[in-house]
Amino acid sequence: MGRRSSSGTGLELAVGALIGLIVIVVLGFVIASFFVRRHRESTHPGPGWRRTDEVFNDPSTNRVMRVWLDESGERRYVLEEDRPAI
Repeated sequence: MGRRSSSGTGLELAVGALIGLIVIVVLGFVIASFFVRRHRESTHPGPGWRRTDEVFNDPSTNRVMRVWLDESGERRYVLEEDRPAI
């Protein structure tokens, strides 16, 4: 019978490295999601955008957002900084 190395086989090391890589990638996405704006969200209205009367409380962030329309008529969402949550 052959001796087994205490450091593990190549397959065990590969599986461990793959699991570690997956954990790092998932953690990176979670951290990045805190710093990336949401879909169609902007920090300030763009040039040519039209302000609407529509405001809403974003339930996932508890922030009041104003709806703006860009040049093509697409809805954009801008934080209403001076308004408390509805």
